[in-house]
Amino acid sequence: MRIAVVAESFLPQANGVTVTLLRLLEYLAARGDEVLVLAPAAGRGQDEVTCYAGASVRRFRAVPLPGYGELRLSTPRVRTLEDHLRSFDPDVIHLAAPFLLGWQAIGAAHALDLPSVAVYQTEVPSYAKRYRIGRIEPLLWRRIEDIHKSATLSLAPSSYACGQLIDRGVHRVAVWPHGVDRDRFSPVHRDDALRSQLAPGGEVLVGYVGRLAREKQVEDLATLQDLPGVRVVIVGDGPRDAWLRRVLPRATFTGRLDGRDLPRMMASLDAFVHTGEMDTFAQTIQEAQACGVPTIAPARGGPIDLIQHGENGFLYAPGDLEAMRAQVAWLVQHPVSRAEMGMTARESTDGRSWDAVNEQVTVHYRNAIRFAESDREAGHRPARRWLLTR
Repeated sequence: MRIAVVAESFLPQANGVTVTLLRLLEYLAARGDEVLVLAPAAGRGQDEVTCYAGASVRRFRAVPLPGYGELRLSTPRVRTLEDHLRSFDPDVIHLAAPFLLGWQAIGAAHALDLPSVAVYQTEVPSYAKRYRIGRIEPLLWRRIEDIHKSATLSLAPSSYACGQLIDRGVHRVAVWPHGVDRDRFSPVHRDDALRSQLAPGGEVLVGYVGRLAREKQVEDLATLQDLPGVRVVIVGDGPRDAWLRRVLPRATFTGRLDGRDLPRMMASLDAFVHTGEMDTFAQTIQEAQACGVPTIAPARGGPIDLIQHGENGFLYAPGDLEAMRAQVAWLVQHPVSRAEMGMTARESTDGRSWDAVNEQVTVHYRNAIRFAESDREAGHRPARRWLLTR
């Protein structure tokens, strides 16, 4: 197939949307598909990636999001997108976490009568409350609704996220989860020397891995700081780094880890706590599980699908930090059960390779093409409820 991918973020930005997209591009290249990526331009002083896994990458002028400079926003004219798409002549358009650039791309897809697959990956509207601009949340949800109701087919990474779209009147929604590299993230990378360095007194290592941003609620880990026999380790960077270091003075901050360092750290943990309540999937939970580490997270969003409560980890009611603290304390006090949960966590990732999940998306592409043909024959076109900047 010929696939045009429109991405709200791309290299060199490192986030869940980008990582998922890179694995998809690698899979499509191995299949022999032809891919064009349309994405925002990187910031000044950052290298522009013009090709990845055989896919050509074309950039559009972008500006940084105020207060979150790593996220760059791009809104090219619909007519400009039409020109790029008409030249490439794709069979289907893949919209990765569409919101601004993806909004314009939906308009171009309609103008060219092309089938589209929109992937809901980020719960942007709920971020408004965390960033103290809750009054615009309804408007943001309206944008999400309009994009996904206008796409030929929508995908979501978890049953919870899928339900969010369905509850808002979006039809043709399917679950498309994320994969995990079980060779890279594996218990074999557990490092006793690293553990001795981080926990010289033999403490239980409880870790968080991810962005240090407001919506991740990393400050909730403060409730674990005085838990006897526990050492909190925080891996990652982001706009809240300095503030969190003040809030969590007893925690060890490693900064962002890449390459072999990340799986080595994750496999060396005894428990993994994911504090964010707005993740549509929570990929780091799955990576920790592949490393044989029991996981704890709020019972909302993606973690609901990943954590089987009491088997490979624990779920707690959002905001119930006392419950989260009690779950960590239980793991500290029951090392044998903790090890058993870790083995179960590893087993729960079996069959979730990137190739396995990306094979699913090619089926969704074919379904979208078939749905578009059926709509065309029936004379049906989704409502256009946006202002197009042509």
